Amino acid sequence: MSDFELPNTRYALSGDVNIAFQVMGDGPIDIILVPGVVSHVEFLHEFPEYTRFLRRLATFARVVTFDKRGQGLSDGISGAPSLEQRVDDVRAIMDDIGSQRAVLLGFSEGSPMSAFFAAANPERVSKLILFGGFAKALYTEEAVSQRVKIWGTGAVMARAIASLSTNPDGVKLLAKFERLSASPGTAKAFMLLNRQIDVTSILPNVRVPTLVLHRRTDALVPIERGRELAALIPGAKYIEYPEGDHVPFTGDAETILGDIQEFVTGERESSASDLERILATVMFTDIVDSTRSAAEMGDQQWRRLLDSHDSIAKQAVEKHRGNLIKTRGRHSRDL
Repeated sequence: MSDFELPNTRYALSGDVNIAFQVMGDGPIDIILVPGVVSHVEFLHEFPEYTRFLRRLATFARVVTFDKRGQGLSDGISGAPSLEQRVDDVRAIMDDIGSQRAVLLGFSEGSPMSAFFAAANPERVSKLILFGGFAKALYTEEAVSQRVKIWGTGAVMARAIASLSTNPDGVKLLAKFERLSASPGTAKAFMLLNRQIDVTSILPNVRVPTLVLHRRTDALVPIERGRELAALIPGAKYIEYPEGDHVPFTGDAETILGDIQEFVTGERESSASDLERILATVMFTDIVDSTRSAAEMGDQQWRRLLDSHDSIAKQAVEKHRGNLIKTRGRHSRDL
């Protein structure tokens, strides 16, 4: 996708609940991103790193993002949905876009949800990728209460995207994301529900190829949880990164994207710069019949003509933010 336009938000009906989702790219492989505790498919594009991350995935796949029921642009609900209901929402989106099998890419709390889906519906999952995930939630009810008190200030999401926490504008953006993705009451309901997540007995039943990715400096989910998650899934490949945020799209995202592409397609882009295309113009100038003209004018007059030519050409190049490469010969100029 050389010219990336933000996708339109669509809705899939899951039971009587409308689930908001977006589709990017048209590759032969479907990748469904299963979000963490909260999401907002449109506002997340306010983070340029997020959009670049999706753009990169969309170079080799059809990429789907969505808001879980009760969050973002999906229908609001009373209480918090069960893990089974959230799995049904993924299935509803796949049916709506005509996807028979997909790669599930789960982030954070989306990791156990994706693993649950893969264990229960192996025929619908081609591969499983889990980033910053866990098998069992470990935070306390007191921790939930503390997070709810500061919900909407950006402080909770600052732990997930620590690299933005020192930037006042970044914190404001995180605060707005919190407020738009869920109200304090909704956030509390989801956090309390997530406290009950425990898929340790389910993970040994996952039979699809699995890649587990985790950063050692993850401030939200300790690295030990990622190691445990990988160890519980038969044959899972585990990659550990030395540093970075809880979310995958900041920091050294290109390394992560390369690992994901290689796992999904068997190939890897050699460089992120390969994805960027620019329109460039090369200008060559030459004075017609310069040898005869130089002989007729004499050296002084000819030199003045060359200087005038160079000055005009230099102004034209600079006007269009170009670079003067070289001049060559007594009678011609190459720019």
